[in-house]
Amino acid sequence: MKISECYRNQKYTFSFEFFPPKTAEGEAKLFEAVGQLKGLSPSFVSVTYGAMGTTRSNTVRIVDTIKNTIGLETAAHLTCVGHNRSEILGLLSEFRAKNIDNIVALRGDPPKDAPEYAPPRDGFRYASELVAFIRAQGELGRSFSLAVGGYPEGHPECRDLVKDLEHLKRKVDAGSDAIVTQLFFSNKVYTDFVARARKAGIRVPIVPGIMPVTHGPQIQRFALMCGASIPAEIQNAIERFGDNQASVEAFGIDYATRQCEELLRQGVPGFHFYTLNKSRATMQIYRNLKLEQYRS
Repeated sequence: MKISECYRNQKYTFSFEFFPPKTAEGEAKLFEAVGQLKGLSPSFVSVTYGAMGTTRSNTVRIVDTIKNTIGLETAAHLTCVGHNRSEILGLLSEFRAKNIDNIVALRGDPPKDAPEYAPPRDGFRYASELVAFIRAQGELGRSFSLAVGGYPEGHPECRDLVKDLEHLKRKVDAGSDAIVTQLFFSNKVYTDFVARARKAGIRVPIVPGIMPVTHGPQIQRFALMCGASIPAEIQNAIERFGDNQASVEAFGIDYATRQCEELLRQGVPGFHFYTLNKSRATMQIYRNLKLEQYRS
């Protein structure tokens, strides 16, 4: 099923994001988490793509397994980084052959040793160009539902919110079906973002991306990477609990539950949970919110 149909036909669409592990042990834990979260009947799951396309083969293989063996609808991340047009076209054909209907189209992160993004030869500089290229492939391009990323607090490389919103609108106008936001911890950041997007003429679903706090230094690192601010309540909890992981996770589950409860009251189209290949926190938040009532 295409994710565009999920957002059109389901009152709430719930999805989970995973990343390709680097080790066999990590992959075993990933599939264990996928199996556990399958019991929550998510609308779909997504699998990310490493910097410079470093996890290309693993991403394709894991997406194939989740969709065609485990039986969950899956969206494959696809980035501009590290690929020319011919390689992108080859990946599209490979996804189609594996019955993958959904793609999350992103520019992608440059490698750590080259912080400034440089498009590959005969490649793309922006995600909007990638979306337009996919849609230009006739029947192949039309066979996919496309989601793109949105940055409620601005992209780390574009802190001008007006310009960043212009970039987002170009991605939508090029043929995107939905926007999934980067993580955020203040709901006002999300609601302000949605209001600005609607004013700019963006009409596709804007899905909040939720990452529960389960490890203090890790969440601080992720927030810095994606340009998300950390509210004082979270920062104080990280400092107060320190290395007490059980207390940090309990706080993170409670905070994310309260955050999602408020967002549900505001009428969001659903949630996209960043799982970090773990299931416990996401499952507990899901149960706290009684989201299973919307999946029956």
